[in-house]
Amino acid sequence: MRISLRILGVLAALALPAAAPGASERPYAGLEQRPVKALSEQEAADLLAGRGMGFALSAELNGLPGPRHVLDLADALRLDAAQRAAIGRLFEEMRDSAVALGRRVVEREAALDRLFAAPRPDEAAIKAAVAEIAALRGDLRFLHLGYHLTTRDLLTPEQIAQYRQARGYGPAQPAPAGHGHGQPH
Repeated sequence: MRISLRILGVLAALALPAAAPGASERPYAGLEQRPVKALSEQEAADLLAGRGMGFALSAELNGLPGPRHVLDLADALRLDAAQRAAIGRLFEEMRDSAVALGRRVVEREAALDRLFAAPRPDEAAIKAAVAEIAALRGDLRFLHLGYHLTTRDLLTPEQIAQYRQARGYGPAQPAPAGHGHGQPH
């Protein structure tokens, strides 16, 4: 006996649980209570702490490790004292700069909230605020990406390969020629 694809589709649809009533009608219910409407508590905390938030995935997943994770794996990567010190300084610089930029993002998002709280939000002011937030987020992303470039230059190709393996990005292979030379700048 052959069951048509149409009947299978109907049966599959009937087997799906029904969505909770009203769930799709109020997807943002409760979010209006957030201190900064456009930011979750976690995102605001990450911005204020200078965390990476995935901003450097383009570098990370293409074999350019960042300072935080290299420090976490310092023993496994057999970093020498000069590498540990240099990467430690990089991390401190990156974090301090990221905290400052993150604070500005949070402040500007709060200002955007205030613009919309006005009885008649001003379109030009909103456009300027959005452009400023976008530029700050771009600066923050570039900051994190740039520190991946600098960190790469402090590691040997073998350390980069070990890093990739330790982070689960594939088998340990030496990094392509020209990546890192193992000497701090």
